[in-house]
Amino acid sequence: MKLFVSKNVKEKKPSDKREGIYKAKYHMLVAAVKEVMLRWVLFALFFGVCASAGEQEKSLSRGWGDSISWVQSYEEGLSKMVKSQKPLMVIHHQIDCPFSQELKKAFVAAKSIQKMAKEDFIMLNLVEETADKNLAPDGYYVPRILFVDPSLAVRADIAGKYDNRHYVYEPSDMALLAKNMKKAKVLLHSEL
Repeated sequence: MKLFVSKNVKEKKPSDKREGIYKAKYHMLVAAVKEVMLRWVLFALFFGVCASAGEQEKSLSRGWGDSISWVQSYEEGLSKMVKSQKPLMVIHHQIDCPFSQELKKAFVAAKSIQKMAKEDFIMLNLVEETADKNLAPDGYYVPRILFVDPSLAVRADIAGKYDNRHYVYEPSDMALLAKNMKKAKVLLHSEL
């Protein structure tokens, strides 16, 4: 059986009115999609900017306390210390050193130390040694913590409990570190 299609039969086209409705709906849909995409792009940009703003601060803390304002370099720390008349606390450490990592955990967990660091000190943590040999009075080792007062004197008298590494602190030494931080603050005020 063969079917024949007449060439004279016209294909049905939607009415002009219907076509206009479809075009209007299409343009509204495209506009809505563009608006949603624009909002997502703006959200992503905003989120990225906010994340990168916090990232710089986080990178300066290196996990030692994100609520603490950290300086980027020894020179910046000295400058801020002189202006603010707060002592500078310098933490020498290495990212891949297990002793540094354990000390960092204890440092972050000690709320009184975090509070003093945030309020009473200019804070610097270094993974690179400085050119100032006064920051290594008994050698270059990590972790070690030293204090500098606003007269630019390294406080070699404020030390940990070990004879061979005077400025090393272990996670169990947080009470001693807190005591030494208080000593750095008190001596600073009584000497000025």
